[in-house]
Amino acid sequence: MPVRQTLLSAALATVFAAGCSDRAPEPEAARPPVGAEDPARARLAELTPRAEAGDAAAQFELGTLHYRGEGVPPDPAAAAQWWQKAAEQGNPNARANLGVAYAKGEGVSRDMARAADLLQKAAAQGNPAAQFALGVMYHKGEGVPKDAAQALEWYRKAADQGVAGAQSGLGVMYYNGEGVAKDVDKAVGWYRKAAEQGHAGAQVDLGLIYLLGDGVPKDPAEAARWWRKAADQGNAGAQYNLGKMYGQGEGVPRDPAGAVAWYRKAAEQGEPSAQLQLGWHYGTGEGVAADGVLAYAWLDLAAAKGEQQAAALRDDLRLNAAELAEAQRLSSNWKPGQALAREGGAPGISPGAGGPAGKPEPAS
Repeated sequence: MPVRQTLLSAALATVFAAGCSDRAPEPEAARPPVGAEDPARARLAELTPRAEAGDAAAQFELGTLHYRGEGVPPDPAAAAQWWQKAAEQGNPNARANLGVAYAKGEGVSRDMARAADLLQKAAAQGNPAAQFALGVMYHKGEGVPKDAAQALEWYRKAADQGVAGAQSGLGVMYYNGEGVAKDVDKAVGWYRKAAEQGHAGAQVDLGLIYLLGDGVPKDPAEAARWWRKAADQGNAGAQYNLGKMYGQGEGVPRDPAGAVAWYRKAAEQGEPSAQLQLGWHYGTGEGVAADGVLAYAWLDLAAAKGEQQAAALRDDLRLNAAELAEAQRLSSNWKPGQALAREGGAPGISPGAGGPAGKPEPAS
């Protein structure tokens, strides 16, 4: 069954106020050469005396530069210290960023009560990032009592200011009937607003709604279109869903090799359903050269995460002792983000070794 995206568990990681983001600093190679003027360092030099003199806007921006690692090495603790100074003067962006820092435990000790206090203040000042973060906290009951009505209110305030995550959150609440009567039409409307802004979670949910024909005409091709947008952003659920579509020829032409490519992307991120499917494809040789070692390793990883069919498919494989040892080594050493590759790139199942050939694709 396709993966459905609900409110992202890491939503708080995406709610930094305007002027601050959690993107990684630019690689060193992209920085100006030695001797050339570095605009970030120049800005840092300009802001520091103003911040030290008590300019709240300068303190906020200086904290942002320290967080991003622009002009200085990334330093979340220094960022939090400057945001604290600005927050004490009532700067809403600093309050929002510092609140998120406390929620994430980044640069400060994690303190959800402190996070909620700061975000409440920033949200009351109209900061859209804080309003979204507060909606997430009320939705999940973190730092504040779980309260669907409050979540809905804060999501709506942020959504009306164009925050895609809040629009997706409203889609979730209307679709599930949380804090409001279930209304699939409104859910689709809010999902679409977020999806059109590039919100991957909303794109995944909107795709599923089109696949099911729930409140919209059933349209697998439209589902695949939205999932492709999310998959291209690295969303593992969307990558898995596209793998299923290409494997079954639903909404797209059937393409086992294409299915394998998308399953691989999701599997390497740790998506267990994709690991199951990728293991099956290696075992059957559909869309990829049959390889019992890689089949075993991927199925073993999926089984370890509770995919019930994976253990049975894994145990159907017949490997010799050396192959079994290699497969177990691969699965035990694997970490998310890594590819699985055999020593020397040796492919193939041992002569006479049976994979799960002839069995239908697992119904994960």
